[in-house]
Amino acid sequence: MVEEPLQVLKTRRSCRKYQQKQIKKEELDAILEAGTYAPTGMGKQSPIIIVIQDRETITKISKLNAAIMGNTSDPFYGAPTLLVVFADRKAATYVEDGALVIGNMLNAAHAIGVDSCFVYRAKEVFETEEGKALLKKWGVQEDYVGVGNCILGYAAEGGIAPAAPRKKDYIIRV
Repeated sequence: MVEEPLQVLKTRRSCRKYQQKQIKKEELDAILEAGTYAPTGMGKQSPIIIVIQDRETITKISKLNAAIMGNTSDPFYGAPTLLVVFADRKAATYVEDGALVIGNMLNAAHAIGVDSCFVYRAKEVFETEEGKALLKKWGVQEDYVGVGNCILGYAAEGGIAPAAPRKKDYIIRV
């Protein structure tokens, strides 16, 4: 059995504190490509990925996301890159499709030395008037629903916590 892919999966952790250094274009392209190879229901490829590296736009979306949580914190933890995944609601598996795209990107990022975190509330953010205006500006059709956010960057000191032990009853063999 090949150990390296399993080690990538076992050692990936969410990063919650980022350096302001932008990730390299080659790294971003590799992460995005990994996302496009995620499995999707009946091979429909229902998701799309919006890439945002503009600090002003990231800050705007971060504030909308925080408002949904009822606070003013930065749910994107200062990450320099934001990937928002949407999926076409006409596909029966659109939520799962989008989540798998994000999972592939999280694991690909870790495999090449980029830190990441899955941040929720994309659906709610892009249901707001401000969110709908951004979708219109980006040319995203109304049938697309926000599935989640994938933030990317390089961890600042203290940005990654160690893994919690796996629970004993995680796997049940019958």
